[in-house]
Amino acid sequence: MNSYGSFPGARPRRLRTTPAMRRMVAETRLHPADLILPAFVREGVTEPVPIAAMPGVVQHSRDTLRKAAVEAVEAGVSGIMLFGVPEDAKKDAVGTAGTDPDGILQVAIRDVRAEVGDDLVIMSDLCLDEYTDHGHCGVLDAAGRVDNDATLERYAEMAQVQADAGVHVVGPSGMMDGQVGVVRDALDTIGKEDVSILAYAVKYSSAFYGPFREAVASSLSGDRKTYQQDPANLRESLRELALDLEEGADMVMVKPAGPYLDVLARVADSVDVPVAAYQISGEYAMVEAAAEKGWIDRDKAILETLTGIRRAGAKMILTYWATEVAQKLARGL
Repeated sequence: MNSYGSFPGARPRRLRTTPAMRRMVAETRLHPADLILPAFVREGVTEPVPIAAMPGVVQHSRDTLRKAAVEAVEAGVSGIMLFGVPEDAKKDAVGTAGTDPDGILQVAIRDVRAEVGDDLVIMSDLCLDEYTDHGHCGVLDAAGRVDNDATLERYAEMAQVQADAGVHVVGPSGMMDGQVGVVRDALDTIGKEDVSILAYAVKYSSAFYGPFREAVASSLSGDRKTYQQDPANLRESLRELALDLEEGADMVMVKPAGPYLDVLARVADSVDVPVAAYQISGEYAMVEAAAEKGWIDRDKAILETLTGIRRAGAKMILTYWATEVAQKLARGL
């Protein structure tokens, strides 16, 4: 008598026979609404500036940022995460441009909000590294170390000016202890209870950030190992996660995505809030570089990496391919 619980009765390949069959039984699906577009806007430029280490990605002018936001809406992308790139002369030790109501990020938030309203979830990077002349994510003490508590005061101010500019979601990304609670209090104090917090709860000190440093014209020398997490650790991530949730995070993020799919899966299994993952600049650059060499199929590799991130548990994926992929998904490609 034939056994249907093992070969030859059991043949899993039956469910892989045609594209329609594989599509029907797929356990994980990408959708344009899963995607968030990170975008850089540079002060003082009238044309977009290409980023050499990230082919196809630019530092936007204010006008081209508006157009990118409209294109993202039309493609079905859910959100845009904005990063400001100020003029070098405006960088200082405490990141003053980051809390200037007329600083480039705040101006960009107002521009995008005026252009697309609530049709796109407008998110803003809440960190000082783009605005400091030393390139660190916080204020330095007399010994040159990042002063956690002094930095929190600056983050509170940043949250308030970004909220006043019209942002829907702030993304505190500096990995300071207590940052989520301080930001939540700062927002509530000015009556911005509806502004959400996407906490960079799990952010590793990664070699894959390299191209991003060019994208934001970073002034950093040294590293961020005293505040970003050690790539060797997982339990530490779960502790950071618990603290951010206790402090009022509405959503949480794992960054980078691809090298940390195990962490992402643990986070997704541990929480009852939406989970995001950031497919960072180095992940993007590796695929683009290998594709340019003809070593991999670019489009297939992009979809495979994003599917893997989605399968690991991310409901939202920040990716520089967001609009392109959303357009292709809408066409059934």
